[in-house]
Amino acid sequence: MGKLFGTDGIRGVVNAGLDATLAYKVGLATAQVLRGEEGRKPLVAIGKDTRISSDLLEGALVAGLCSAGADVLHLGVIPTPAVAWVTVDRKAAAGVVISASHNPFEHNGIKIFNGKGFKLSDELEGEIEGLILSGEVERLPLKTHDGIGRVIYADESARDDYIDHLVSTVPDGLDGLRILVDCANGASSATAPELFDRFDGLHCDIINADPDGVNINTNCGSTHMDGLAAMVKAGSYDLGLAFDGDADRFLAVSEMGIPIDGDQIMAACGRALKEQGKLPGNTVVATVMSNIGLHRFFAENGMQAVCTDVGDRNVLERMLRDGYVLGGEQSGHTIFLEHSTTGDGQLTALQFLRILKASGCKASELVADCRQYPQVLVNVAVADNAQKQSIMASDTLKEAIAGGEQALAGNGRILVRPSGTEALVRVMVEAETAEIADACAHRLANLIKTL
Repeated sequence: MGKLFGTDGIRGVVNAGLDATLAYKVGLATAQVLRGEEGRKPLVAIGKDTRISSDLLEGALVAGLCSAGADVLHLGVIPTPAVAWVTVDRKAAAGVVISASHNPFEHNGIKIFNGKGFKLSDELEGEIEGLILSGEVERLPLKTHDGIGRVIYADESARDDYIDHLVSTVPDGLDGLRILVDCANGASSATAPELFDRFDGLHCDIINADPDGVNINTNCGSTHMDGLAAMVKAGSYDLGLAFDGDADRFLAVSEMGIPIDGDQIMAACGRALKEQGKLPGNTVVATVMSNIGLHRFFAENGMQAVCTDVGDRNVLERMLRDGYVLGGEQSGHTIFLEHSTTGDGQLTALQFLRILKASGCKASELVADCRQYPQVLVNVAVADNAQKQSIMASDTLKEAIAGGEQALAGNGRILVRPSGTEALVRVMVEAETAEIADACAHRLANLIKTL
């Protein structure tokens, strides 16, 4: 078995790489590591999304945690950011989420937050991983008698307190707006109806909030927005809101049914925070995948973007290191450190709606000056990591990239990078037109195939 933890926890197809045995071991190892951190019997909050396999993994994780002497705060179906918030609010040692986010239902995952609501550090993930992969976890002594952990079933107050927190971030209300919310048949199904019902004068209709275990993210949510877009336009809504399976992402569609991506959401939110004097350094943290249009928008509005590698973990690390308060990804992860320790789709939706209401304009107008340049992504399969490294070190490739950038003449950009999770080299090109971007991307991809 190779490395367990990726950029966002442990992921896999259930019973084909990720199973109850592994989840049990993760529970044992996590309790052991947290016991060392806390010096006492730890409390671990656990939440899950709506996948058919979430109950299976939850049972195994709980068994492992309790066998190793940890108490479990059982939250049931609840968004990922809610687990992080409840972990801090209830003073738990850690929070565990069972979810594979935007992936299809047959996938699932395990991600862990520390007691401060941040994703577990690489060092602590390494300790957990080391205990499992070395086999040492199987030799850990199991607790007996009153040393065994217990399960505490949280009442609705944990969820309600989280919703109260979200509502508190929009003190002026959202009256007069008409919105359509797509819950992706995921975790936001358990919170979004009540959340938006808290706002007097807001008209909200909810779709895809009937999870059956296998319909999460299926032709709905932030990864499939065509249906939402059509309904928003036909129903004369002001905005369509789309969450992913665990509600840590938020994307939108305008009143015209046109998608609004994470870059445009960050642009609107960044400008609003700057106008309020709440944007340190007039800087937003983005990733290398953010569109050149976002950078031009910031330059035109007296702001800047600093970029990290792909992954909200990398965005958060830069925010914490340099004291920035807003960051995110084109895919819809947006972090507001004033209100949350992690990306929160529902929180971001409320902030965007707040800005939309205050602007007095339409959603399409709010984001119109953050132009999105056509972007083409081509994945080139390679044999292994060694070939990735050889390709990236190639002078021929470097010269071709430089030539391509010269041809774009500042009206686009090229990004060639090795995948961190697959045997691929990714070629991304942005340009004035999709035709130019496509031609440039495929020229580079074809060259890579010869190296």
